[in-house]
Amino acid sequence: MSAAVDVVVIGGGQSGLAAGYHLRRLGLDFVVLDAQPTPGGAWRHAWDSLHLFSPAAYSSLPGRLMPPQPGRTYPDAGHVVGYLDDYEKRYELPVERPVAVRSVRRDGPVLRVESDSGVWHARTVISATGTWWRPFLPAVTGADRFAGRRLHTVAYRGPAEFTGRRVIVVGGGNSGAQIAADLAYDTDLTWVTRREPRFLADDIDGRALFDAATARRRALDTGSADTGGVASLGDIVAVPPVREARDAGVLKAAPMFARLTPAGVVWADGTTAEADAIIWCTGFRPALSHLAPLGLRGPRGHIPTTGTRATAEPRLHLLGYGDWTGPASATLIGVGRPARDAAREIAALLKGRS
Repeated sequence: MSAAVDVVVIGGGQSGLAAGYHLRRLGLDFVVLDAQPTPGGAWRHAWDSLHLFSPAAYSSLPGRLMPPQPGRTYPDAGHVVGYLDDYEKRYELPVERPVAVRSVRRDGPVLRVESDSGVWHARTVISATGTWWRPFLPAVTGADRFAGRRLHTVAYRGPAEFTGRRVIVVGGGNSGAQIAADLAYDTDLTWVTRREPRFLADDIDGRALFDAATARRRALDTGSADTGGVASLGDIVAVPPVREARDAGVLKAAPMFARLTPAGVVWADGTTAEADAIIWCTGFRPALSHLAPLGLRGPRGHIPTTGTRATAEPRLHLLGYGDWTGPASATLIGVGRPARDAAREIAALLKGRS
């Protein structure tokens, strides 16, 4: 199969849908290619107890408020999946799935998008593949010797399979804290962080985080002093399960260990702990392998951008990978503005060439 369109959006999760919303409003000819067989993006693969950091009304994509989830202030992942499914249908977004994009290449005046379902020739491309599909595991001495189970956040589903087991959770961010809280009551838990956990004040949630990220980007863009953004507030949002475990005294962190052994871990002072499983809540890297033929990668694996546009390739926009592609653009509430800006810039580019 081969087709030609104005815009190919790669990825049908929250960022791809936000882009589609704005492209549709501008009347552009586009298609969204999603590698997943069903709607919901990465949210469909999240662990059972995962909660948003903000109430539903403050976790919405452009044009459509997320309805509240009965009985919950902070909706869970399943509610988000349902919302994204409804959003896609409500705006009749042209999503094709499952379509796995293998590469994007320059092909004269267009970009050639090659997939397992055919080829699209696009005047412009928005890459919105996110980070979930590229989990990061740090290099730790002795990792290959550990005899227990090693898994990343992406493979964690819930505490039931670890009941009564000795579990080490590594990571001082939101994922580490939420999963540690999940396991704190029915396992022999050790929570390990590189530095003392920094909990945000209990009254701070995703609304304040979005405002902080936006203020930092505005300050940097205008040459003002760096406000520190979200990092200045803390690392962990105290959603109810985390707050409850913390207040119950079962969410206490140990410093990072020095190495792994067949039976567990060893700290620099010689202290040891045995473990049946280690869960690495150590973050992700942007999933950008499909863009490798364009030769755009810069420091830390990022592609240099001006706003959302790839600096060295004006036909390519990147959306939803983090603050480097828009303030809080990896969040539901934060992706709307950079998606709008990307769509407008694409429309102006295409108009200039028509």
